[in-house]
Amino acid sequence: MTANPGAATLAVPALLLLAAGLAPAQEVPATQSEASTDWPHYAGDQGTQRYAPLPALTPDNFSSLISAWLFTSPDEGVPGAGSDELWAGKHESTPIMADGVLYNSTSFSQAYALDAATGELLWVHDPGSYRAGTPPNFGFINRGLALWSNGSERRIFLGTGDSRLIALNAEDGRPIEDWGDGGQVNLLEGLGQEVSNDLYGVSSPPLVCGEAIAVGSSILEFPPRPDTPPGDVRAFNARTGELMWHFHSIPKDGEYGADTWEDGSNNRNGAANVWTYMSCDEEAGLAYLPFGTPVNDSWGGNRPGDNLFGETLVAVDMNTGERRWHFQITRHGLWDYDLPSAPVLLDTPDGRKLAAQPTKQAMLFVFDRITGEPVWPIRDTPVPPSDVPGERAAATQPIPSKPAPFDRQDATEANLNDLTPELLAEAKEIFDSFDSGPMYSPPSVRGRLALPGVAASWSGGAYDPTRGYLYVPSITLAMVLKVMPVGGDQEFWIGTTSTPAPVLSNGMPIFKPPYGRITAIDMQTGEHAWMTPVGRRYEQLPQFKGRNMPPMGIPSRTYVAATSELLLAVQEGVNTVVGVSPQYNAARYQASSYMPSLKAFDLDTGELIGEVPLPGNATGALMAYELNGKPYIVIPTGGAGLPAQLVALTLP
Repeated sequence: MTANPGAATLAVPALLLLAAGLAPAQEVPATQSEASTDWPHYAGDQGTQRYAPLPALTPDNFSSLISAWLFTSPDEGVPGAGSDELWAGKHESTPIMADGVLYNSTSFSQAYALDAATGELLWVHDPGSYRAGTPPNFGFINRGLALWSNGSERRIFLGTGDSRLIALNAEDGRPIEDWGDGGQVNLLEGLGQEVSNDLYGVSSPPLVCGEAIAVGSSILEFPPRPDTPPGDVRAFNARTGELMWHFHSIPKDGEYGADTWEDGSNNRNGAANVWTYMSCDEEAGLAYLPFGTPVNDSWGGNRPGDNLFGETLVAVDMNTGERRWHFQITRHGLWDYDLPSAPVLLDTPDGRKLAAQPTKQAMLFVFDRITGEPVWPIRDTPVPPSDVPGERAAATQPIPSKPAPFDRQDATEANLNDLTPELLAEAKEIFDSFDSGPMYSPPSVRGRLALPGVAASWSGGAYDPTRGYLYVPSITLAMVLKVMPVGGDQEFWIGTTSTPAPVLSNGMPIFKPPYGRITAIDMQTGEHAWMTPVGRRYEQLPQFKGRNMPPMGIPSRTYVAATSELLLAVQEGVNTVVGVSPQYNAARYQASSYMPSLKAFDLDTGELIGEVPLPGNATGALMAYELNGKPYIVIPTGGAGLPAQLVALTLP
């Protein structure tokens, strides 16, 4: 693939500066002082710990945070942006920072650099990927990029919605012409079949792991198609662009794991992709790949068996891609319980090296990250069978003995909303209109309530290496999983896209609160240290007038970052609905904006210390750094019909 003739890199472009409302940028990036702390990877470090010391930010001065700068995404200046053909999704991209320069991507897969102290634009590179059409699944969304350095040279790596991996000079944003094919690699090639951009794209940041730049993919999940691409993970040399390794997410005949796909079903299925971000331990030479579900993700009659490496955490040699160890979190996945984030790689205060994998089913799987041995026993537990024709659900699923679940599990009457007799009666009526049962009850023809539907998400967690606490945000959100026959053929079924469970007439979920929470888990003992609800909305409903209701939390994604003194958190306005128009989701998002703020919690107790108002609800993960002795917190907001912006806060 030749270099895109529509791609452009501009240094301090006047038109974009005017569109963003900025003064002309400095020609030379700001220099880093000895008091600075960088955030050089998507989640802070390669182990995705989301930790920045920030000793200058304390409980006493948190409420003094003020606006440092506000930057409007270059996407706002793209011709045709906002039309049906170029409708950007939520602004989910989290910047990275090194040596006083902030680097970020946009929903339309542009890359840019800012002065981290002032927010002034240094350069922007537009590869024109949006001209290829809307990417699969959630459309125009990009969550970040990666920075690689050999000590003397820095390169930015950007995965695009039109399935390219692009290498840019970090100093000026220009493509590195001798990398790959004119500065890019076409990810549609080399997958063993013809692949269309309608089915394949990239929305999460690549992983820098030594000399390897590993990249996953976003693959169309619904409806199922015979030409669905495989979700293979590939790594390219950071210096040359040459392919270093290629890991098959669905094993080929004769490869390890092929026997877990019975009746040759490994040859007729796709996906099982890493759509989220990954983590790396360079010292150990390992990259950690969190795989998703094969299609169709609610019916597996055409893929009998456990289906490795679907919903599996795999540790591979970072230089060769050779599998070192793996653990399948969900066998024969039917619940869309794909691994939503990278495992957090952490060292406990007592010296153990662990990999902690949060899951949508509210369980934390903890392994020795070198050997893959579970830190606490994981028990094979019998689970309900399927009553759908042709489906053979796994008879058992692995359940950790520790830590305890970090959110509510089991769609049963015992978990229904019983805050008043009237609410309980209404919840029971909705509950009885669906099939239900304990966790891992399979999807059904009538529609199965699954709780949790999604507890942990791609927001991941944050780790405090001093206390040894992992802070995991989650939401109590039930989903309805339903299957139906295709064309009257009772031998072939598909799962409809899972949808959130109906809510009560007052807008509350049918299950008990809290609906948004953060759980602190002691990684030395496996015990919960504390749990706190996040967000307030339902407490003021008429049903609770005159009652001193405790915080119930809000069922929206929470993003966290830990500092030496505080746990920082921001929350989304609302989650999108799969299978509806972008305009509908944008209307929901804009109408549901409530009390946007940066929150600070006590690291030891979970007590809410304070809140600083924001101009809009967060739409992506926050990040933090220290520059010239001052702390900065940067939060992505907007998109989906609102201005896509970065909001930076600092102390006076």
